[in-house]
Amino acid sequence: MWTKLGVIALLFQHVVSQNVNVGRLLRFSCSQLVIERTDPLVNPGMNPSTHVHQIVGGNSFNVTMDPDRMDPSVESTCTTCTYSEDFSNYWTASLYFRSPENGSYKLVPQRTNFVGIDKAPQPMGGGLTIYYMMPFGGRGTPNKVVAFKPGFRMITGKPELRTSPGSFKGICHRCTGNGAGLAPCDSRDTSEFPTKMCPGGIRASVIFPSCWDGKNLDSPDHASHMAYSPGGQNLAPATCPSTHPVRVPQLMYEVAWDTAQFNKEAYFKGGKQPFVYSFGDSTGHGQHGDYLFGWKGDALQRGMDATLGNDCVNDACPILKSQTAAEAAKCFKNTQVPNEVVGRGGEWLPAIPGNVHVT
Repeated sequence: MWTKLGVIALLFQHVVSQNVNVGRLLRFSCSQLVIERTDPLVNPGMNPSTHVHQIVGGNSFNVTMDPDRMDPSVESTCTTCTYSEDFSNYWTASLYFRSPENGSYKLVPQRTNFVGIDKAPQPMGGGLTIYYMMPFGGRGTPNKVVAFKPGFRMITGKPELRTSPGSFKGICHRCTGNGAGLAPCDSRDTSEFPTKMCPGGIRASVIFPSCWDGKNLDSPDHASHMAYSPGGQNLAPATCPSTHPVRVPQLMYEVAWDTAQFNKEAYFKGGKQPFVYSFGDSTGHGQHGDYLFGWKGDALQRGMDATLGNDCVNDACPILKSQTAAEAAKCFKNTQVPNEVVGRGGEWLPAIPGNVHVT
C-alpha cells in the first residue's frame, strides 16, 4: 500500500520528469528579467542594495515597489512568465563559483528545468520554475484557497543562517543526477550545498508558508504575517494555525544551476565545495526567496479554482492567458545599477559584487 509520502513523491516525480496532468497546482516558468543588486523589500529605495538577485516577472520592477503608489499588474507592459496575466515579481540570490586557485568569482549559469506545453525547454535564459499549489491530502481538504491580494508581499528564509539549526525544512539543495530524490526537500536533499560533484547540476527549492493572518499584506520582517502549516510538512495540507487561519496557495520556487564546468574532484575534497551565494553564504543554509504579488484582477483565483477540475494543470490552464517561452524571454529590463558588472557575460570577477564578505 502506498503511504501518503510515497504518493506525494510519485506525484512530484511525474511533475518534474514528465510534466503530466497531476492536477491541483499551477507550475510554469519565468525567464530572467534582470540580474542586479536591488531588493525593494529588504532595502527599499537603496540603489544598489547589499547583494545580487535574479529577478523574474513583470517589467515594472523597481527599487521601491511602493504598494501605495504602484500596482505591478497595471504598471507592467510585459512579463517573463508563462501566464501573461502574472506580473508578480519573484527573486532569489545569485550563485557564484569561487576559484580555489586564485579566489576569483564566476556567476554560475542556469539550466532549463522542464519542457513546457509549447514543447520548448523552460525557463529560457535562466529564471525560475514557479509553483502555486493547493493543499496536499488529508481529510478536510478545502475546495478553494484564497488568492493573494494586491499589495501582498513576503519573504521566506534567513540569509544570515550558516548552520543547519534554525534552517527551513522547505529550503533545500538537490544534487541532481547523483542519487537525487523525488519530492522537493526530501531526506536526500540538504539545507547546505552538496559536497560532491553533481552531474545534473544543483537544484535549489524554496517553499513558502501557506497560511496568512488574513489582515496584513506585509509585516515589518516581511514574514510574520505568514505561517507554515502545523505538522512540519514541506508540502502543506489544508490546516492552518488559529493565528494565521487563511489558507492561501503554497508558493514554491525552483532554480536549476548548471555546475558542470566546475565539476573537478579537487574542488570537493575533504567535504569542501566551491559555491557561494551572492550574499556571502558559502554554506547554502541562508538561501531565501522574495515574492511580490502582481496577478491581474482575479486571474490567480480563477486559476487556482480551475485546478480542481480536469483541464487546468501546470502551464496548461485554458482559463488563463498564456504566452510561449520565446515570447516571455523577449521581456527584459535594463539594470537599474549603472556600470556594475555582475558576471552575466561569463566574466571572472575579483570579488562578489558589492565586495560582499564570504562566511
